Amino acid sequence: MNALAATNRNFKLAARLLGLDSKLEKSLLIPFREIKVECTIPKDDGTLASFVGFRVQHDNARGPMKGGIRYHPEVDPDEVNALAQLMTWKTAVANIPYGGAKGGIGCNPGELSISELERLTRVFTQKIHDLIGVHTDVPAPDMGTGPQTMAWILDEYSKFHGYSPAVVTGKPIDLGGSLGRDAATGRGVLYATEALLNEYGKSISGQRFVIQGFGNVGSWAARLISESGGKIVAISDVTGAIKNTNGIDIPSLLKHAKEHKGVKGFEGGNPIDPRSILVEDCDILIPAALGGVINKENANEIRANFIIEAANHPTDPEADEILARKGVVILPDIYANSGGVTVSYFEWVQNIQGFMWEEEKVNNELKTYMTKGFKDVKEMCKNHNCDLRMGAFTLGVNRVARATVLRGWEA
Repeated sequence: MNALAATNRNFKLAARLLGLDSKLEKSLLIPFREIKVECTIPKDDGTLASFVGFRVQHDNARGPMKGGIRYHPEVDPDEVNALAQLMTWKTAVANIPYGGAKGGIGCNPGELSISELERLTRVFTQKIHDLIGVHTDVPAPDMGTGPQTMAWILDEYSKFHGYSPAVVTGKPIDLGGSLGRDAATGRGVLYATEALLNEYGKSISGQRFVIQGFGNVGSWAARLISESGGKIVAISDVTGAIKNTNGIDIPSLLKHAKEHKGVKGFEGGNPIDPRSILVEDCDILIPAALGGVINKENANEIRANFIIEAANHPTDPEADEILARKGVVILPDIYANSGGVTVSYFEWVQNIQGFMWEEEKVNNELKTYMTKGFKDVKEMCKNHNCDLRMGAFTLGVNRVARATVLRGWEA
């Protein structure tokens, strides 16, 4: 089941639990606006190249739309639609005043020079500048983009609208980026895991973790979990996978991964088949890489008691059912990985106020939001007698539905 089908399915189940009427349900699913633009740039060799850029703006009932911009060769419209919709529910679960959006450009960033990427970003911004904005739609980095991309968008947008640092988040610190933003998703995963374990009378300390993915989210989660006393017994990334039942030395692994562009060859652990990472023996499994990795083929073999979804949509609905029967507790992505968008919100707030926070304040506020978010999800689980995924979906959908009705938008 692809991401869009799975997201629609979860939405429909939540709508049924909430007893939404069919007209309202239908209007909540339809995107507010879909934008598609052609971006033609001169390449460094003087030839012209054309790329397709797009932005799906899903819902703005609760505030400006928010979501990443990705540069990737296979930008699938269905997936972008699903991710834009997911952002609507995710911002509502986190209780921050945003709706959902997603976008990107169909290109291979690895095949473009820095100056070509800059030209492409600026042309894309010229085409959509009147459709994004501080109180309309606030983009952020995603796959294949980063702080530098946001700096170019900010500069190009500001040529039309005056200096507007709050038009994008995930910016470099020197241009109004927030301290703590880099670690935010991984730190959110730590706080979410603490909140869940607390329910079971456990703490991070002494638990055995397996982490799939050692990019931004996986590496920060690993660092912060090991600092909190958790034992990380296996880690994988695109280069390979390693295992050490006594616990991997994370500071050494971070150093190795930086020098060798991945975890492969790290001497503080034994190499294992990356495909077996999800079924390694552990207490807590954290998929922090791609979607759809836990499916009906491997769900029966998973040995973890808890799964924390740091990636977007890592678990297929079929796997959900198998794992539920086994008694595995899954903390869903729309709550577990919302640390990034929450700190993006803090960045936007700081830019609007023109007043920047200390990193300690950012982290403390994030902990407050993540802890309260978990309580709200649990409350919905009690009210509707459902699992954490449906608890999160009913919470998010209910907040958006209420805002829609209050604004007089229901059909």
